[in-house]
Amino acid sequence: MMTIRDFQLSDSQAVANIYNEHTMAYTATMDAMIRTAEDIEGWYHKFGERELLKVGEVDGKIVGWGIIKKYSDRVGYRTTCETAVYFTNTATGKGYGTQMKKLLIELCKKLKYHHLVAKIWTSNTASIEYNRKQGYEIVGVQKEVGYLNGKWVDVTIMQLVLKDVPPVDDKF
Repeated sequence: MMTIRDFQLSDSQAVANIYNEHTMAYTATMDAMIRTAEDIEGWYHKFGERELLKVGEVDGKIVGWGIIKKYSDRVGYRTTCETAVYFTNTATGKGYGTQMKKLLIELCKKLKYHHLVAKIWTSNTASIEYNRKQGYEIVGVQKEVGYLNGKWVDVTIMQLVLKDVPPVDDKF
């Protein structure tokens, strides 16, 4: 059983370790820098009021995390966010990612996001299928959008439109 809770600054190193696992494997992020606890704290301190980070724990150990972040600073995109989920390799395939993603989707509704985006390496077919099962659909592939570890990387763009979430007020 996994418990999901709000991120705390004391979780920063665990979040960095999980992120770094994917960075070093060249499978899920265009980042090539190994991140420190201070880097994660920097992310967190820059969050707006509609951005958040959750962590998943099993037996008191953080095994994964999920994030909701705004898609753009431009006001017209205020109803759009990006979601991402990262788990240790040893925690994948156990339903934890699904549990985290379902919670993120519900939180996106509460945060009044209408359009959710996921950007996934096209070679990561398991992640694409996992997102599809959560209701995301493929809307395109960016060919050779990244270059890491001596290889071009294609990224699949997926979206989930939450039809029951109305537009945010248009008055500024």
